[in-house]
Amino acid sequence: MAELRLLPWTSPEGKPCYLSADHDDSRLSRLADDVEAAQLRSGEQVLAGARAVLADRAAGERAVRFALTRAGESLEEVLRIAHSRGARIPAYER
Repeated sequence: MAELRLLPWTSPEGKPCYLSADHDDSRLSRLADDVEAAQLRSGEQVLAGARAVLADRAAGERAVRFALTRAGESLEEVLRIAHSRGARIPAYER
C-alpha cells in the first residue's frame, strides 16, 4: 500500500493535501517536487532580503514587518517540506 505524501500546498480551506501514489515518478509527484524546489529557492531569497533589512539601520517599521511576514510564510513552507520528506524516510530496521 502506498504511503501518503504531504503535498507542498493546502486546500482552499487551508487543510493539508496528501497524495497516495504507487511510485515517486507520477505526474503529481513531479509537480510537488517542482513546487518544493521553487519554495526552497524563494525561501533563500526571502532570507537574504530579511537579512538585508535587518542590517539596514535606516529600515523602517514597514520594511521590517514585510520582511518578517515573508520570512514567516517561507518558514511555514520549509517546515511543510521537511515534514513531508521526513515522513518518507524509511524506518531504520535492525
